[in-house]
Parts: sequence; C-alpha cells; structure tokens
Amino acid sequence: MRSIYQKVKTSIPNNIGELVYSPDSYRLTDSLFEKHSELVGRTDNSHAKAVASSIFTRYPEIFFENKPNDEDDYVRIYGRLYGERVYRWIKRAYVAPHPNLDKYKVFVPGANGSGVIGEVISKPIIGLPAIGHNQTFVSLGDFNTEYEAKALLNYIKSKFGRAMLGIMKTTQNNQAKDTWSKIPMQDFTQNSDIDWTKSVNEIDQQLYKKYGFDQNEINFIENKVKAMD
Repeated sequence: MRSIYQKVKTSIPNNIGELVYSPDSYRLTDSLFEKHSELVGRTDNSHAKAVASSIFTRYPEIFFENKPNDEDDYVRIYGRLYGERVYRWIKRAYVAPHPNLDKYKVFVPGANGSGVIGEVISKPIIGLPAIGHNQTFVSLGDFNTEYEAKALLNYIKSKFGRAMLGIMKTTQNNQAKDTWSKIPMQDFTQNSDIDWTKSVNEIDQQLYKKYGFDQNEINFIENKVKAMD
C-alpha cells in the first residue's frame, strides 16, 4: 500500500471525503414540535431534533409507510426498522433543509465490517431526490444527475476505491470525512477520463492505468480486496 499511495497522493487533498455528509447531518424542525407537542420529552433536548437510528419508533406518529393522500409536501427517510432497511414518508416541513435532500447521492452504512483492508461495504445504494437518511447511514454527494451518483457508487464498489479507503478505515466507522480522505476525487460526469458505464472490474483497470500501477501493485489489490457486484 505504501507504493500505491505514493502514486495516488498527488491527487490529495482533493478527495471524496469532501462529499461526505455525516449520519447526524439530517435534522428535524421546530415546527414539528409546535404541531406535535406530544413528542416533546421523548428524549433529551440535545437529541430531540436528531433523525436518529430509532426515529421511526421514537416518533411513529409522523412517519408513514405509504404517502398520505393530502395536500402537504412529503419526503422520505431511509433507515432501518426491526432489522430491515425501509423508507418512511414524513412531511417536508418537519425536515430541516439539507444540501443533498433534493439531489442524487449514495447511501452507505455508518458502520460496516471491522476495518480489515479490502472488506466489502454492505449494500451501498443510490439515494434519489426527496429522500434523506437517519443516523444508521452516511451519504456521499449532492449531484444533479443520476449518472454522477451511479459513477460514485461504482467508484465506492471498485477494488481501487476500497483499497484506498482501507488506509484510514481501521474500525467499523464509515462516518468521518477523514475515513474517506485517501480516496482521490474523480470527475463523475460523462466528461470524465474514466468511463463509469463500464463494469466495476473494467473501472478498476482504468484506475490502475490512470495512476500508473505496476503488476505487483495491481496483484496486491486484486488479491487483498474482495469483489463487489
């Protein structure tokens, strides 16, 4: 990894840590508690507005499995409920403005694996506009197009990307910007020097060539990093 990083680090400090929104970046609004005074006191004041991992059971009155048929504007929150990944509807007025709420992004679990280099990231997915997340997840990106979000998703799935992630990820934690700070930023648009429409394996081959890896370095990544679909 030392020789690999020496070839890549010229692209740092431009890294995908800049795209990371932390698990606690989504917040609830004052208007929620003004309209639903019965929710006040269910947790301490410092955590009341957090879109916590337990948010669906903490405030069940404001979340809906199906979008209500009324005149209000709704968004969805992505999280886990009883061990399953789910989406739940909530009034937009109850969710504070967020830079990527109405953008395309990638959702990744806030905690995953053990920090062993090359481990698989558990089911990262595209987050569509008007979908936020609770504290179970971290989001990356605030893109105008789905193409860019898909490109980032493929980059995260690549063996190259996860080898670079492994430099800083030494625990379960995926949450901090620093954890992602050794993965060089890429152009995720159709003007990129990487063809993001290719398979993840083919994207890896492009990245190896871009950074001038020799065969020993390629073999190290290919053998140490587990493949992702």
